[in-house]
Amino acid sequence: MSNPIRQPRATFPATVLVGALLLAGCSQTVETEPPGSTSAKVKPSSGATPSWAPVTGTPQVVPAVRDFRRADGPGWRPSKGARVVVPAGPKSNVADEAQLMAHDLGGLPVVYGGETVQPGDIEVKLSGKGGSTANNVPVQGTADEAYTLTARGTRLTLTAPTDAGIFYGTRTVKQAVRAAGGLPEGTIEDRPDRPQRGMSLDNARKPFTQGWIEDRLREIADLKLNQFQLHFSDDQGFRIQSDTHPEVVSADHLSKAQVRQIIQLAQSLHISVVPELDSPGHLGAVLAHHQDLLLHKASGSVVPGAIDISNPKAAPLIDSLLKEMSELFTNPKGAPAYWHLGGDEYQALMSSSPSATYPQLARAARQKYGPGGTIEDLATGWLNDRQKTVEAKGKNRIEAWNDGFFSSPRASAAKNRMVDYWTGKEIGKRDPAEFLREGRNVMNFNDEYLYYVLGEPNQFTYPTGQRIYESWTPLVLRHTQPVAVPASMTGPDRIPGARFAIWADRSQAQTQAQVATGIRLPLAALAQKTWDSRKPALSWTDFKALADRVAGPPR
Repeated sequence: MSNPIRQPRATFPATVLVGALLLAGCSQTVETEPPGSTSAKVKPSSGATPSWAPVTGTPQVVPAVRDFRRADGPGWRPSKGARVVVPAGPKSNVADEAQLMAHDLGGLPVVYGGETVQPGDIEVKLSGKGGSTANNVPVQGTADEAYTLTARGTRLTLTAPTDAGIFYGTRTVKQAVRAAGGLPEGTIEDRPDRPQRGMSLDNARKPFTQGWIEDRLREIADLKLNQFQLHFSDDQGFRIQSDTHPEVVSADHLSKAQVRQIIQLAQSLHISVVPELDSPGHLGAVLAHHQDLLLHKASGSVVPGAIDISNPKAAPLIDSLLKEMSELFTNPKGAPAYWHLGGDEYQALMSSSPSATYPQLARAARQKYGPGGTIEDLATGWLNDRQKTVEAKGKNRIEAWNDGFFSSPRASAAKNRMVDYWTGKEIGKRDPAEFLREGRNVMNFNDEYLYYVLGEPNQFTYPTGQRIYESWTPLVLRHTQPVAVPASMTGPDRIPGARFAIWADRSQAQTQAQVATGIRLPLAALAQKTWDSRKPALSWTDFKALADRVAGPPR
């Protein structure tokens, strides 16, 4: 895959583009200069003005734009002779976004430099300081994802402070043309509410192909989602090539070359990849080849998938894998570098009497933390040490599941580790309000709404887009009600967003194609509610119909 962004799989059906082009004809010239057009020339004599049936209503996109100021005029449609104009040139940060949009619109020509912006053209340019940053670097906040689109005088102008904002503007144009033939006259001012919006995939229990993953990346990018979490190791499989420990790798896995291609495509689509190597539980595929490190009960029975964190050989094994995988999952210089430590469902801490059942862990905890040391302390120290390992490799955005955080006076989780809150059902699970009051940031994975668990075990049911759309917001972290803390603790700086998680507990319950179909509308609903958590303007019926129109053919 030499240049993934220029070779997207989904373009417009021929009927959409033919219909749009048939609406366009030629009439008088344009005498109005698009707002902010300073880099390219705009002349009344630059070309004949196309004419078409006016585009009416509001922009038809998912997620809906946050602000649209209507104006009088025909709007904009792709027309014969239309071009994408990039004043900054072919080597600018926005050249790849312009090329992708041109491809998505049926192969419009792209021109650069001092070209005159003619009637029917789209002008694409950066504003602010965006041109000084590296190309396709993940943004630092929602202001960097903002964009402005103005349809005026049959021209379309797209500006943004960064190439990420430009990219989201191109997604709006693509969807609006697909859904309604074009954009109505006026100005869109758009930006997301939450800075982190994404999807998580369990590739360990059920191996998904590179092609399927890349199709999902394109799908979520069109929805303006910007994160992809990859859970690649669990009891059922270790799904990425390892050179340091080839013995742990499952037969059906992704090669390192394939992972690099996935990362390259994700970065070109302004998606951050969040790798997850779960420990100290969910390590069955690794421990099948290192059985001396399996956790044993006092009775002598083995605990499947759990590593004995009191064994001095345990940490070197996991650290060697963490180091190798950290080097594989590269990040652009200066970009947020994510890593997920897991930390959930460690069986030693799900016992009714951990110290009696696992005396070796209790003994190790006292040795390390003094007479009052607990197994919770030992597990906390384990994750803290694993965090130091990946931080030494440049990772600076560390996460773990909420049941990997404990209230303990002797060992506390690293302050900069984000809580990924997925469940509050089990006895003893901490309320998300506690984490927010402690000053921690909390990511929303609410399993009531955002867990797509294959086979629906353990009373899970497949989530619906309608339920997410109508009754969930990023503030609903646990169960079905917003978290009970002051509003100052629920802003985008504290609850940065949400991810929709696909878990393959019963891997054969659905095919890859069935999974893709099942998650499509929930992802669209998640995109809407993380981009703008206010009550949507459209009913679910209308939103679903719009999501069907903008989705295009199955991928």
